[in-house]
Amino acid sequence: MLYIVATPIGNLGDITYRALETLKNVDLIAAEDTRHTAKLLAHFDIQKPLVSYYEHNKMARGPQLIEKLMDGENIALVSDAGTPGISDPGEDLIRLAIENGIEVTMIPGAVAGIMGLVLSGLPTGRFVFEGFLPEDKKKRAERISKIKFEDRTVILYESPYNIIRTLKDIEAFAPDRTVVICREMTKKFEEFRRCTATEHLAYFEENEPRGEFVVILQGYDGELPDNAAANTVITDEVVYNKVCELMDSGMDRKKAIKSAAEVLSISRNEAYAAYEKIYKRE
Repeated sequence: MLYIVATPIGNLGDITYRALETLKNVDLIAAEDTRHTAKLLAHFDIQKPLVSYYEHNKMARGPQLIEKLMDGENIALVSDAGTPGISDPGEDLIRLAIENGIEVTMIPGAVAGIMGLVLSGLPTGRFVFEGFLPEDKKKRAERISKIKFEDRTVILYESPYNIIRTLKDIEAFAPDRTVVICREMTKKFEEFRRCTATEHLAYFEENEPRGEFVVILQGYDGELPDNAAANTVITDEVVYNKVCELMDSGMDRKKAIKSAAEVLSISRNEAYAAYEKIYKRE
């Protein structure tokens, strides 16, 4: 059987009795970072074989683990912190196990995103988990265009290296919305900051970002633009076509770009840059 075992997100006292019993009794533990998990096991005096399973070795290691499971071994899957399978390669191993008819169960525990949501003070009745935003500029823009008009509370994960970039993105499309930044949750210096993206950016100008972040974004509560629903992807091509459409109706280019920006709910500079990119290509 494959056991999905949630581990503490900071405070080791949060581990459950079932998690400890499971880790003691399985044949093998597959860990995102064996060094990190070794410290956890040492703290609770658990001695079990460890093998790494992470993003860059999952294609080779996954089938090896499945083979062991099919031979009758019991394996526990753990991540560095929290629940495996959420924004980590654990989801691939779970899917592979299910496809091969292997029984999968879970030992529940902490989820950083849910803790951040509950303590954010923002609505919890309807929410959406977005995890980490893509690094690729185009894919990131496409994801942001969907989040922009999302009326549910949005949960994001972010590293200290990218938190400034993400806050600047949020500032661009939601300057007035509440953004809750959660850091060091369950630890001694647990911190929750509740303000706008602009105010967070001012804070980080004086304070270097440290630790992993959970970012909770207030949902959009305005009217949707005429161009669509909240999941419309505003690509360069969409902007260019809208500008051309308006120019064909008699507007000059400057006015068409301004009107397209208003219709698509983007800044005039964004509309101009998108139009110019396609225009120069043709």
